[in-house]
Amino acid sequence: MSGRAPRQEEEGERESVKLRRKEELSRRIKEQKVVVDELSNLKKNRKVYRQQPNSNIFFLVDRTETLSQCKNTLDELKKAHQEMENSEKAKIKK
Repeated sequence: MSGRAPRQEEEGERESVKLRRKEELSRRIKEQKVVVDELSNLKKNRKVYRQQPNSNIFFLVDRTETLSQCKNTLDELKKAHQEMENSEKAKIKK
């Protein structure tokens, strides 16, 4: 009987970690969608700046290149989310 309790706790912890990862991934996808949308709707003559990580320094960047990078990031996030969904469905089928 004591052998089952730790397994159930471990399973619960694993599910909790998966749920947190899925929520974090969903949050990042939403944020990235907003960034892509904002960059897509900018006028051609607008300047775009990227913040240096962990500082208050901003650098001028090319709008089209940044938009392309953001779209690629969004695609990667969506792919990771889809893989997570597929693995959950496969686990349920077993």
